[in-house]
Amino acid sequence: MDHLPLVTGLSAGFVAQSWKFLWSLVRHRQLDFRLLVRTGGFPSSHTALVVGLTTSIGLTEGLASPLFDCAVVFSAIIMYDAAGVRRAAGRQAAVLNRIVAEFQQELRFSMPKLQELLGHTPTEVLGGAVVGVLWAVGLHRWLG
Repeated sequence: MDHLPLVTGLSAGFVAQSWKFLWSLVRHRQLDFRLLVRTGGFPSSHTALVVGLTTSIGLTEGLASPLFDCAVVFSAIIMYDAAGVRRAAGRQAAVLNRIVAEFQQELRFSMPKLQELLGHTPTEVLGGAVVGVLWAVGLHRWLG
């Protein structure tokens, strides 16, 4: 199949994001379509996408290929960012939201709330990596 790594990565990200939606549906018994596009949560769809892509490149091009090496580095950067920088930004947003809420009452002004669920815990990133690897291996075996 042409573009198998691309299809694998994108579909792995979709599977991870769909899991969040379905889990919420089972757990809360209500449809929340925002979960299909919201960041954060278990498993990390960003991680599933890049690890699915990387695994597929490894299976297609070989684990000794320079392209696989580049994909591993790319995935590591995305995973680090998801669990590090974006998670810290989410924590800062939570603090700022609390501060703004206090000032809004006293000074009577309005400001939209900042998104707090931006990054991932290490467990959410690991979950995304597992989804990415399993999805890529399964898809390659099925289409292979």
